[in-house]
This record gives sequence, C-alpha cells and structure tokens, in this order.
Amino acid sequence: MPDASLQTIFTHGKIELQGQFMLGSNYTFLVDVTRAGQSLPAVYKPSRGEQPLWDFEENTLALREVAAYLVSEALGFGLVPTTIFREDGPYGPGSLQQYIEFDPNHHYFNFSDEEKGELQSVALFDLLCNNADRKGSHVFFDADRKLWAIDHGLCFHTEDKLRTVIWDFASKPIPDSLLSLLSSLSACRADLTRYLTPAELDALESRAEVLTRTRRFPPPPQNRRAFPYPPV
Repeated sequence: MPDASLQTIFTHGKIELQGQFMLGSNYTFLVDVTRAGQSLPAVYKPSRGEQPLWDFEENTLALREVAAYLVSEALGFGLVPTTIFREDGPYGPGSLQQYIEFDPNHHYFNFSDEEKGELQSVALFDLLCNNADRKGSHVFFDADRKLWAIDHGLCFHTEDKLRTVIWDFASKPIPDSLLSLLSSLSACRADLTRYLTPAELDALESRAEVLTRTRRFPPPPQNRRAFPYPPV
C-alpha cells in the first residue's frame, strides 16, 4: 500500500483496541485502524502511559517516535514504519505506528554476518537521532527482507545519549551513499518543530554536521554506558 494511503487511513481512520503489549515499561497497544472499508494493524503508544524519566521531558516519547519517522523519510532511510500523532486515541493523544509482521526470534543477536552488514544505515540513523535505546529486538527484517527499525521514544536528546548494540562499524568510514543523505536534513526542520524543541533541533543539525565532517562511525564512549539495558 502506498505511504499516502497509509497516512490517510492512520490520520482519519477509526481506532479500535485489540490488545496490549505486556513487555516494556510504557503502555503500548495493538489497534486496528479502519477507514473506507480498509483496516490496518498499528501500534498505539499513548502519552499518558509513559513512565517518567529523569532525563527526558514527560509526555514527549510519543512525539519523538513521530520525529524519528519524519527524519527517516526526509533523508531517504526508509527505516521507520509510518508513524503519526493522533490526538483522539482511545487513551488520549499518542503515536500511531504501522505494525510490521516479523519473527521476534530473529533479531540482531542471531543475525547472520551478511544481515549485520546491512545495518550501516541503522547505525548512522541512530547516531544522527541520538538513540538512547537501540536494543537488539528493535531492528529486524520482515518476510520480504525489508529492514526496519522501531522504538524511538528515547531519541533527540541534546546531550550525548547514544546507547546501542550496533557497534559493528565503530571507527570505520561512513559510506558516501549514506553521508549524502544527511544534506536533506534542513528540509524537514519545519515539520519537526511540532515534535522537538528548538534546542533539540539545533543538536540534531549539529550531529549531522559532525558526521559529515568526520565521515566515520565513532567508537563506543569510554566515559559512560554505551549499551542499552536490557540489550534485547
């Protein structure tokens, strides 16, 4: 289904609860979104279901989920499933993301070497978005071997927060084909102002500038924790 059709259904469709995902610290629900006879499964994360964190402003994780999708699309990464923000969710405002069918037992920690080699785009995306929680189960291939990345509520902090299991490319050059995508970042700033603060947007652009200048994946930091917990 074209992305425009997904956007229309997710923006205007009726949301019906189907179940709750029990793993994770925040409330997350499986829903069906229906419009004009078409029904699609989606993941709904209400802002009121977010557990408070000491380093991220309250009720902003769902907004960050949408911002990650917008960045992924604007730069041509195509990693994040279609994600919008709905004010009228069953439990109030929250993010609504296309549900992708995948094998939950096939994740980073049992990827083949070839599959891990395809993760450079995810590694660069996480550096750019300052992802503080790239667990092994948050990146996967669907049945058509399309690569996806999910769970981006802990992104876009102004301080260096990168925590990821994907350090396979540490200190290696970033391919020109990926670096060239970063030049489109400024084009999506206006769309991101609804979801991120001016300081977070400035930090995002600063990270893009550093990556463009250094042209290398950085090594893990030595002065703080570099891996998420739990890792899967």
